Formats: sequence, structure tokens, C-alpha cells
Amino acid sequence: MTREKIVLKIKRQDAPGKPARWEEFALPYRPNMNIISCLMEIQKNPVTASGQATTPVVWECSCLEHVCGSCSMVINGKARQSCSTLVDKLEDGPITLEPLTKFPVIRDLQVDRSRLFEDLKKVKAWIPIDGTYPMGPGPRLDQKTTEIRYKLSTCMSCAVCMEVCPQYNERSSFVGPSVLNQVRLMNLHPTGKLNRDERLEAIMGDGGITDCGNAQNCVKACPKNIPLTESIADLGRQTTIHGLLGWLMP
Repeated sequence: MTREKIVLKIKRQDAPGKPARWEEFALPYRPNMNIISCLMEIQKNPVTASGQATTPVVWECSCLEHVCGSCSMVINGKARQSCSTLVDKLEDGPITLEPLTKFPVIRDLQVDRSRLFEDLKKVKAWIPIDGTYPMGPGPRLDQKTTEIRYKLSTCMSCAVCMEVCPQYNERSSFVGPSVLNQVRLMNLHPTGKLNRDERLEAIMGDGGITDCGNAQNCVKACPKNIPLTESIADLGRQTTIHGLLGWLMP
């Protein structure tokens, strides 16, 4: 990248199973551009740096405010959110854009994260309530628990933590740190505790908490600075107690 132009090298793939290729694009430099704004400029006029017409680059985005998690990709070899990655903060030289490697590519920078959402269903990462009638105010939470839950609830399911986790890959059934974090979040809620044992038993099985290798890459890479290793450690205690004493509990 120079002050006159921005050069992007984008890894492209037309469809699942199709061969990948690299295309290079050059854009006029403007201050405060993020990666999404660069991709939008390419979308207006999809022509490579060599002057060859091509198809618009496909990627995912929604909120553009660092809360939806859909625009994750590998930027200059690092998994991050493209909406909050500013060109001015990146090192000089061409900017490389690649899709996340832990999920199947749909097209270009768009990947299929169905595995993540299936794993969230596996661990029952929700609080079941009957919403067919007014239930009144919910149970009160103490300030400490509220503060912990708020931080855990900022997870965007962006899958950056999965991308950097060495245990999360196509050869493993590990559910990953994001999913484990959701188990802790739900178990900290007074109503969520009613289904605590079901969640704990789900992560005590195949692909659960014992598959974590404690690499701690996840907590370093999380865009929201969620204490993922604390969540995993806390669930380790919960599953140990449940395994030893769960049969005594009603």
C-alpha cells in the first residue's frame, strides 16, 4: 500500500470444490478506509490491477459496526473483522484477503459456518421459556453476575476464535471456544440453570471440553476481548463437579 493507491491480493474461488486463484486489485487511497470499503469499491468496477474485467468479489457483511460477526476473514495472515480493520493501521505493501480456513468456502471470501450453529444447537445454547403469555419481570441477577454475563454475551459468533484454535479442524469434532463460552453464559442465568445439566453433559461428550488443548490462541484473537479461557476453566470445574456428584442432585 502507498499513499497513492491501495493494492489488494484476494484469494478467489468460484464455487465449492472449484480451484482457488489469486487476483490483484488497485484502488485510489483515501484516509480511514476499512477493508469493507475497499471491497465495495471493487464491487463498483470489478477490474483487476492489470486491467482485466472480472466478477465482483463475494464476501459477507451486515452491520458494519463490529457487532454482527459476519465479515470475518483472514487479512494479511491474521483472522479478524474486515469492518473494523483500517487500511491505515496495516503494514505497507499489498493487503492479502483470504477466507477463513476452518470452514468450507461457498465463494471467494464467503464461508459456510453451519458447523458452528449446529454445535450451538448441540449444547442447547438458549434459555427455553414459554412466551405464549406474559410472564412478568425475569429473575434478578446480582451485579457481579450481570457484569460477567454482559461480557460473555458480546460474542458475535464470528468464528475468529475457531480459526486460530489448533484443535478446531475438519479432523476433529471439537465444538470450539465460542460454543463453550455460550454454555457458561446460559448456565449463569437463573432460568438457564434449569437446563445446566443437559449442557454440561453435552460438552462432556465427544467434541466437548476435554478436546481443548489449552493453546489460548482464542483469547488473544477474540475481537471482543471475551475471557474465553476463563469460561473454559469455569466449565472444567462445572463438568468435574457434575461428573462426580451429578448423580446426587435432583
